[in-house]
Amino acid sequence: MAARCGHATTGSLHPNWLELARIWGKHSGPGTCRFRGRLEPARTLMPPRPPGLAASSSRLRLPSWAPRPTSPSPPSQHKGEDHFTYCPATGLAVGNERSAFAGWAFPFPGVFLTEEFIGEDEESEIVGLMDQDDWKPSQSGRKKQDYGPKVNFKKQRLKAGGFLGLPSFSKKIVAQMKAYSVLDGFLPVEQCNLDYLPERGSAIDPHFDDWWLWGERLVSLNLLSKTVLSMSCDSEDSIQLFPIFTKEKGELSPFGCLAQTSACENSSKPRINCTSSPRLVPSKEVTVAIHLPRRSLVVLYGDARYRWKHGIYRKHIEQRRICVTFRELSAEFSTGGKHEELGRELLGIALSFQGRPV
Repeated sequence: MAARCGHATTGSLHPNWLELARIWGKHSGPGTCRFRGRLEPARTLMPPRPPGLAASSSRLRLPSWAPRPTSPSPPSQHKGEDHFTYCPATGLAVGNERSAFAGWAFPFPGVFLTEEFIGEDEESEIVGLMDQDDWKPSQSGRKKQDYGPKVNFKKQRLKAGGFLGLPSFSKKIVAQMKAYSVLDGFLPVEQCNLDYLPERGSAIDPHFDDWWLWGERLVSLNLLSKTVLSMSCDSEDSIQLFPIFTKEKGELSPFGCLAQTSACENSSKPRINCTSSPRLVPSKEVTVAIHLPRRSLVVLYGDARYRWKHGIYRKHIEQRRICVTFRELSAEFSTGGKHEELGRELLGIALSFQGRPV
């Protein structure tokens, strides 16, 4: 059974972040997978600005420690149950109750999730407009609609081709993104709509999105049905797990994750067990489930973008699902980059919002 957690978008992060940071630093050693960036309590659930992302700029150059893009993991890999569940209210990946990691957790930075990003009526309108255009066959039982430049990622070549911009219905979606600080300065240059259907066996294998052309933040809107985004790591290093507990009825008991409540604000709050040592596990043995409710918006950046692959298993497609993913330009195509002029041209086309699927 997966650990459960309320998907909240307001409230305070758990106060034990500082305590966790302290004991993490105490027990960290060679060979451990230490997430980059500071661990600190936040006043709201808005994630900290991605490391290296200045307030005046939305561009982040690829960190030197980031792995190179690779092809998707083989279909046979990571097909078991997810071991951990991401809790938006705390930023922790919490061990699932029936897994070998029950009662353990670790910080999982680089994820922002907000529910009900759009309403039911807007969702129906958007899907109706999409269905007026053709859906092209894609891989693993998916269908797609692309709004973006024509790209050869292997040869690192691109041209505008028939790209006329993002679709008109996305103008309002992009405007709504400005309400979230994690998306400060986010200027999408490409949109990809993916149609999943259980009858087609739709899925997507664990993969990294390209980062020669695409920038720091991947933004996805989940429509028509809930699903689970499964995160996996191919790194050879290890991850530090920490025992965490809830205080219930005056006693400490293993903490899986809270039942769905607002901001996990009930009497059973997580507690770090400072008397126990962390547990090291190989990164390859860990998978993290990010539950995506219908009409939710998720942003991946930092470690969740560059260290962890993301994918969706067939078993997590229960009904028709549409994913709308927006991507920004990398530093190479932004101000001061090698291809700044081309990037400026592509952005001008994208933000005209006059496009049709290419």
